[in-house]
Amino acid sequence: MPIGLTRCAIVSRLAVAFMAIATLSVPPAHAQECLSANRTGTDDGFYYEIWKDNPGTVNFCLLNGGRYTAQWSGVNNWVGGKGWHVGARRVVSYSGTFSSPGVYLSLYGWTTDPVIEYYIVDDWGTERPPGGERGAKGFMGTVFSDGDTYDIYRTRKVDAPSIRKNGDTFYQYWSVRQHRRSTGTITTGNHFDAWAALGMNLGAFDYQMMAIEGDRSGTSDVTVSEGGDSSASP
Repeated sequence: MPIGLTRCAIVSRLAVAFMAIATLSVPPAHAQECLSANRTGTDDGFYYEIWKDNPGTVNFCLLNGGRYTAQWSGVNNWVGGKGWHVGARRVVSYSGTFSSPGVYLSLYGWTTDPVIEYYIVDDWGTERPPGGERGAKGFMGTVFSDGDTYDIYRTRKVDAPSIRKNGDTFYQYWSVRQHRRSTGTITTGNHFDAWAALGMNLGAFDYQMMAIEGDRSGTSDVTVSEGGDSSASP
């Protein structure tokens, strides 16, 4: 057999072998799972939660990595997102879109001892949380972080669901961005420090996630990851 043909055959076989190895090294596609009832768990390296009250329906779909989508209709209140089972002083990057008047996009979490529900809100629908425009009830001060000033609020919930029990009384801590955005970076430690300076102390961290909270009807698409450019932070 001519040498040229032998070399050609060898090259051809090597190409087939490399293609087979490359095929084996490609991870399988992430299977989409959609949830409609209250549930927590882990998915593709992220903690997730969906919670809703009655009535209405929510279709909460887990996608690759930190991405999730949701569609809801006729809901009084629901919250869902992806993040981490234990909260921390972390830098969080995100992007998100939604189509609903009664919604906000926030870094959301809980602590225990004391029980605190907290929000770092970057975008919202027609009503700015926690209850209207700047200077709403519970206003405590401001903090500059990640390129903008956030207004800080403390509100109180009575006989409401918490991570401890269904009928509970606890404080909510809020940092609400003065100029809305749907893509960016949140440096959580800046807010935690500002809250503590105002006497708003957190307890032991429970879960923490980039969440959509909404009512009525709407759709959303959110992706979250850890890390990012926090150079605009103090």
